[in-house]
This record gives sequence, structure tokens and C-alpha cells, in this order.
Amino acid sequence: MDLYKKDSKQSQEQHHFSEQDQYGLYKSIFNRRDVRGQFLPSEIPNDVLSRILYAAHHAPSVGFMQPWNFIVIKSPEIKNRIHQSFTLAHQEAQAMFEAEKQDKYKNLKLEGIIESPINICITCDRNRTGKTVIGRTHMKEMDLYSSVCAVQNFWLAARAEGLGVGWVSILHHDTLKETLALPDSVVPIAYLCVGYVSHFNEKPELESANWLPRRPIDELVNFNGWEQAASNNTEQALIEQLRANIDFPQSFNK
Repeated sequence: MDLYKKDSKQSQEQHHFSEQDQYGLYKSIFNRRDVRGQFLPSEIPNDVLSRILYAAHHAPSVGFMQPWNFIVIKSPEIKNRIHQSFTLAHQEAQAMFEAEKQDKYKNLKLEGIIESPINICITCDRNRTGKTVIGRTHMKEMDLYSSVCAVQNFWLAARAEGLGVGWVSILHHDTLKETLALPDSVVPIAYLCVGYVSHFNEKPELESANWLPRRPIDELVNFNGWEQAASNNTEQALIEQLRANIDFPQSFNK
């Protein structure tokens, strides 16, 4: 038994990243921001953009179907058409909020379509590997989730490279598909504004603007079912550790 424990510990240590590598990963996660208004006109070198695209392409995907495509957009004409779609959708969205939030919503900067040197649309081809896909037989939406994983990989890699990314979701779906000439089977997952920035905000913009607060993580962890609280010492110890680590994200904001 002792030999087994020793081998198990050695195996765990073998698979650990170094402290420096762990720090870099967490720093990218906790310093990622949805960038809207700080873009610089500086060109993104191809070697940098290619690394980020490779990172996105190595996201996990259901049945290894790799359903994503990456449409790189630099054309001012295309960007203007997308921006017009945003402007219309933005006006429509304002009316959907309660009166006390409409003025605050109107004054939020929610895109950088024109300002960012590159826009990228990440898509999902739902027919990429045929009708039947391992892992999607009973959850048809798994290909969509896979493409979202590619978005996250792209975003974190871009942050590690010093690039800002802003996800624009206030767009008319049909207009976006028409503008980018997407086939019927291809779904636009994320329209991203990408570029170097003057600065990264210390906190997410909507948090800083008091649109909504960040929810405490200890209130979001359940056990063995929805809204099931800790029922034993081990589970309660995890909740207490979460509360003790409340400043963990801030330790990477340096």
C-alpha cells in the first residue's frame, strides 16, 4: 500500500506544471477582460496571431469533430456593415431593460468593431463530420459548446500575448450570417474584436460600472444536487477554503 501511495504521489508530481507555468495560466485567467474601448491601431504580427489561432484550434471538441472556423476580418466595408448591425441591435436592446437601467446601458461602451485592427468570427459547422458524432448522440448542442471552448482558448492565449479581445453579442444573427456568407449549417458563435490596447481595466467593465456585482463563489458550489449545501466535514472544508481564498484572483493582478 505504501509503495502504491509513493507511486501515486510521484505520478501526481510528474504531471504538475512548474510554479512559474501555473502562475502564467492563472494570471491569464484572472487578467482576461472583455475589451471595448482601449484598442490601439497597431498591427498584430502574423506570428502572434498564428499562435493564438493554434491555441484556439487545440480546444476540446465533442467526437474530435473540431467544428470551428476562424474568419479573420480586416475589411473596412465588412466591419462597417457589422457595426451598423450592432447599432440597430443596441438601440433595440436598450428598450428591453427597466427604465432605471436604460440610461446606464446607453452610456456603456459595448464594442470595438471599427477601432480594433482585426475582427474574428469563430463559427461552428454543425455538419462537419456527418450526422452521427461520438458524444453528440444525446446532447446535440455539444458541438456548439466545443466551439465556445475554442473561443475561451483564443481569449486566454490573446491575453497572454498582450492582446485585448472583446466579444460582441449584440448583433442580428441573420445579418451576421448574410454579411459573412455563412452556409446554412454554419452557426456564428462569437464575433471578436482583437488588438493591442492602451490598458486593461483592473476589473470587468460591467462590474466597475456597478451593473452587477461578482457573486461569491462559495454561494455557487453545491453538492450532489441543485442548491444542496455541504453536509459533511469534507464538503464544509471546501466551502471554508473558498472563503479563505477570496483574494486569490487579486494575487495575479500585478
